[in-house]
Amino acid sequence: MESNFVDYVKIQCRSGKGGRGSMHLRHVKYNPNGGPDGGDGGKGGSIILRGNHNYWTLLHLKYQRHFFAEHGGNGGRDKCHGTNGKDIYIDVPCGTVVYNAETGKFVCDISYDGQEVVLLKGGRGGLGNFQFRSATNQAPRYAQPGEPMQEMTVIMELKLLADVGLVGLPNAGKSTLLSAVSSARPKIANYPFTTLEPSLGIVSYHDHKSFVMADIPGIIEGASEGKGLGLRFLRHIERNSLLLFMVPGDTEDIKAEYELLLRELENFNPEMLNKHRVLAVTKCDLLDEELCEMLRETTPDDLPVVFISSVTGQGINELKDILWNELNSESNKLLDITKDDTLVHRDKDMTRFNAEMAAEGEDNVVFFEEEDADEYDIEELDDYEVEDIEDYEIEDLDVNEVNNLDEKK
Repeated sequence: MESNFVDYVKIQCRSGKGGRGSMHLRHVKYNPNGGPDGGDGGKGGSIILRGNHNYWTLLHLKYQRHFFAEHGGNGGRDKCHGTNGKDIYIDVPCGTVVYNAETGKFVCDISYDGQEVVLLKGGRGGLGNFQFRSATNQAPRYAQPGEPMQEMTVIMELKLLADVGLVGLPNAGKSTLLSAVSSARPKIANYPFTTLEPSLGIVSYHDHKSFVMADIPGIIEGASEGKGLGLRFLRHIERNSLLLFMVPGDTEDIKAEYELLLRELENFNPEMLNKHRVLAVTKCDLLDEELCEMLRETTPDDLPVVFISSVTGQGINELKDILWNELNSESNKLLDITKDDTLVHRDKDMTRFNAEMAAEGEDNVVFFEEEDADEYDIEELDDYEVEDIEDYEIEDLDVNEVNNLDEKK
C-alpha cells in the first residue's frame, strides 16, 4: 500500500512573459494625425509559494507537477493596457525547503503559516509607443517587447516542525513512547524498521499545556552515508528544539550506543549538536532497581538521564517534566530567538539525491517546451535606450498611411 506521507517532490515551474507594447498611430476621421496611442503590455503572472498550516505533507503536489503562470496581454490601440497574467499560488506545509533541481542550490524556506515567497517573477510588459513621444519625436514607430518568462525545476523537501525529536536505533521503543504519551498510533511490532515514515504526536502537559513530539525511522551505524532509512528522514529533526535519545535498557553499553547516535547526527549536520539533548533508557520494566542503579553509573554525565517504561508508565511523568523544563529553559529560548538567523541550509548533493528519487519513483517529471515562446534578449526597462531599439512591430497601419504621415511631417 502506497503511503500518503510525501516529504519531497520535484515540480516544474514557469512564470508568465510580459506582453509587448503596441506600436500604433491614431488615424481616424476628423483626426488623421492623432499621434501615437499604443498601450503598454501587461505583466506576466508570477509563481508564489505560500505556507499553509492545513497541509502536513506534499501529497497534493505529487500528482500536479507543472505550474505555468499566464502570460501578459499585448498592448492595444487607444492606449489600452494589456491584461496582467494571473499569479499562481502554491500552498505548501510549514517547514518546506526548496532547492534548484539542476544545481542543488538552496532557494528558499517556508517556515510559518501565511509566509509568501516569490519563486519566479513574471516578466514586465513592454512600453507602447505612446510612452516614447517627445517634442522632437512626435510619432515614434517602435515599442518595447515584454520581458521573457522565467523557468525552473525545483525540489521541495519537507522538514517537520516539532518541539521534541526522537532519536534511536531500530526497536528502541520510540513508537511505543509516542503512542503512550500522545494520541498518535504509529505502527508497533517486534522487528527492525517498523516505522517507515515520520509520525507526529501532541503530548499533553499540566494546565492544558502541550508540546509536539516527532518520531522518525530508526538510525543505524552509517546512516549519514546513506545506509538504512536514516539519511532520508534525519532532516525531519533538524528543526526540533530538543532531541530525545532513546537507548534500550538491555543494551550492552548505553554510553557507546548514545555516542554512535551522536556521531551519525554530527556527520549529517554538525549544527545538530548545538541542540539540547535528553537521554531516556527504555524498557526498564525488564530491569530491577538494583540493575537500574548500576546502569546509571555508566550513562553520560553531560545531559539529563531518565529511566522509563512505556508499557508500565514508569518514569513517563518524570520524562515529561524534564522535556518541558528543557524546552522552556533560558538557553533554549535564546536559541529559538536566534535560530532564524543561524539556520543554514546546505546545498544538496544532486548525485545522491537523484539516485534516491529514481529509487522512489519520484523523478518522473515530464518537461514541456513552449514552441511559440518569443525569446528576447532585452535589458532592464529602466535602462532601456530608445535609440538602440531596432526590432519593432507596426500594427493596424498600412504602408500608404505611413508614407503620408512622413510627408506631412
